[in-house]
Amino acid sequence: MAGGLRRKSPSAPSPLWGKLHTLWQDKHLVLFKTEHTLLVVAVLWILEIGINIWVIQKVAYTEIDWKAYMDEVEGVINGTYDYTLLKGDTGPLVYPAGFVYIFTALYYITSHGVNIRLGQYIFAVFYLVTLLLVFRIYNRTKKVPPYVFFFVCCASYRIHSIFVLRLFNDPVAMMLLFAAINLFMDGYWTLGCGVYSLAVSVKMNVLLFAPGLLFLLLWEFGFIRTIPKLCLCAAMQLLLGLPFLLNNPVGYMSRAFDLGRQFMFKWTVNWRFLPEWLFLNRYFHLLLLAAHLLTLLLFAFRRWKRPGESIFELLKEPGKRKTPPQNVTADQLVLILFTSNFIGMCFSRSLHYQFYVWYFHTLPYLLWSGGVKKLAHLLRVLILGLIELSWNTYPSTSSSSAALHVCHLIILLCLWLAPPLTLSQTENQEHSKIKDKRR
Repeated sequence: MAGGLRRKSPSAPSPLWGKLHTLWQDKHLVLFKTEHTLLVVAVLWILEIGINIWVIQKVAYTEIDWKAYMDEVEGVINGTYDYTLLKGDTGPLVYPAGFVYIFTALYYITSHGVNIRLGQYIFAVFYLVTLLLVFRIYNRTKKVPPYVFFFVCCASYRIHSIFVLRLFNDPVAMMLLFAAINLFMDGYWTLGCGVYSLAVSVKMNVLLFAPGLLFLLLWEFGFIRTIPKLCLCAAMQLLLGLPFLLNNPVGYMSRAFDLGRQFMFKWTVNWRFLPEWLFLNRYFHLLLLAAHLLTLLLFAFRRWKRPGESIFELLKEPGKRKTPPQNVTADQLVLILFTSNFIGMCFSRSLHYQFYVWYFHTLPYLLWSGGVKKLAHLLRVLILGLIELSWNTYPSTSSSSAALHVCHLIILLCLWLAPPLTLSQTENQEHSKIKDKRR
């Protein structure tokens, strides 16, 4: 019929519907394909809100250092700026000035440290913010399959305990550290250095990332243009510590940055199989320091720099180097920083239970960055499980400490055997645009 009704042509499906349809078709691969990282981590993050509330409400809080923290900052509030006179129940104040300012704020928010339940909820927020920052790193790099993120958050009793049941200062320092890494990934190097220095001012363990950060700054800017960023880090420490430096500079430096502090054998997680006299021996400590420095140098000279390029080329301005300059990718940046910290953990004089948070969120990335292809997914998850078990064994045993070192050695060997990270031309162009805008 000439005047009949015409059939309506089917409308094109919306982009959202197309994505949902593809997701449904790939539902059995959602936990294994890295392009679904954002979806999986979003679900896990929402679950973590409920888990943290449940832990706070149902699991008993354990007093370890919170009261000591409050006593230490109360001394400052009362007008004591001599670090050698500041102490709490567990001993003298041994953290830099950033710790004092942050925990002074917490002191007032929690009614002079008495409202511990409120403090727990504040640390739950710190935990959730840390997860957001960590998940953003993993989403940018897309190296780890999404199912692994269940072990990064929901499955670790020890990490939840460190944050919301113990209220240690370690999580605060690591939250700031991951914020700095996110800034570095986005090309905000100067701001990132400021936040990194702030993290160091909360707890000194963040200095374990410093060798990797120095390498990256030299790679990205050369020696001359790295100096202002190092000066910024130093200026932050001077500014934060100024009230204490003016009162007793030697006392502040010797307490806040005491690199030779002796640890107690009864709390060690990693050296339980040693006799106590050897654990306390200064020559043993020097041996560990030498091994730490040697391993860092080996990685810097053999694994981090580009093949065929002299390490001394990094001292030059990028445009004056023999090989064409290439900007640092997110993958290279994260791997170098995480490896630098991990090497420090491997050769630490002692690891206490709260120190687990120093590298917990970096372990999956390191495991999936290794160069041993035969290290199957199941074996990687098994290594994560053994590390978790070692940190949850209280008190530590010779077996748990030995297992921890074996796992560390496997990860370190895999990182050594990993092929050098290469940078595609497209990645270099995209990263160059970000750097030019935000440097």
